[in-house]
Amino acid sequence: MSSPAVPTHRNEVIRQRIAVPFEYPVVFTRGLFDPGNLALRDALCEREPDRRHRAIVVMDAGFSAAWPEVTGALTSYFAAHASAIELVTPPIEIPGGEAAKNDPAIIEGLQSAFHRHRIDRHSFVITIGGGAAIDAAGYAAATTHRGLRTVRVPTTVLAQNDAGVGVKNGVNAFGAKNFLGTFVPPFAVLCDTDLLARLPRREAIAGLAEAVKVALIRDVEFFSWIESNAAALAAANQEAMAEAVRRCAILHLRHIATSGDPFEYGSARPLDFGHWAAHKLEGLTKHEVRHGEAVGIGMLLDSRYAFLQGMLAETDFDRISRVLAALGLPRWHDQLVAPGRASGPALLDGLEDFREHLGGELTVTLVSGIGRAVEVHEMHEPSILAALDWMRATRPQSSRP
Repeated sequence: MSSPAVPTHRNEVIRQRIAVPFEYPVVFTRGLFDPGNLALRDALCEREPDRRHRAIVVMDAGFSAAWPEVTGALTSYFAAHASAIELVTPPIEIPGGEAAKNDPAIIEGLQSAFHRHRIDRHSFVITIGGGAAIDAAGYAAATTHRGLRTVRVPTTVLAQNDAGVGVKNGVNAFGAKNFLGTFVPPFAVLCDTDLLARLPRREAIAGLAEAVKVALIRDVEFFSWIESNAAALAAANQEAMAEAVRRCAILHLRHIATSGDPFEYGSARPLDFGHWAAHKLEGLTKHEVRHGEAVGIGMLLDSRYAFLQGMLAETDFDRISRVLAALGLPRWHDQLVAPGRASGPALLDGLEDFREHLGGELTVTLVSGIGRAVEVHEMHEPSILAALDWMRATRPQSSRP
């Protein structure tokens, strides 16, 4: 018997490990554009206080319409601090909402403006607006010069408590939400709670869904606080909203910092509780349903599913259901049962979309109690359909066709 062949190739393997720490301030303030408030100037000058910093502003058109005085306030602010910061051009407006993420021409237009105004890696892109505008402008900045410095000024509840404080940027493409994107932390996040005052009530309430979500998977005391303050939150009381936003943002930041997977290389996304259905519902309704509204519906569906599977006590499910109702979040949309390509509703395709996004292994976060998250790797269709039946049967009369 002959001996095994001796390998003729010797491979030299050098394993290079790179550790890159990220740190950025998340500032909660009021009157951000008052020249006496130094938060914006300090954010731009923090690392290099002895140089004059150039900045370009990208502004959500919806915010600009609600706050037309902001452009003048920005000009005055930069003029008051002209020795340290320079506004290179009047603010560039982009659409708000998912429209900002659906049109590739918007990204190309921003990149062209960055080139035209010589925005380099030591300049700043300041984005003022909701989560979708921040996502789009962040993606344009991240793909210019391999990454421009960004400062986010989120102007909605959803952006201040979730989308605007994290490390994601992205746009929609090929019919898929956030198909193109990057993980790039911002240089700073400046949350002015005064800027929530003119939000339409529907937008303010929708943003609270993310607060409920993170409380359900992380913090029973915060959930109890939301229960106790549901009436004030549903009325968009400014003080209650500011507290909910701050506590929610802290929990999101804590997860990013301590999860061990801030850039989501793994197959689990615990912060996406309720999102497999939410993302699909947004697409099915052509974004008529706001992201936060869809998350609220997705959480109700997944909580009912967990109850039917014996994972969640009925008392806990009732608390979840009551809080979502008390906040005024929608509990149903007919597109939840719109027919799909197979025998079931198209909503079920959202599970496959989720599986693909996570690299082929389905991992869905559910709750086994208030403040207790659990991961499952399969979802049983009969229980999903039963949960949908319950939601349809108990929907408010006003939502019936």
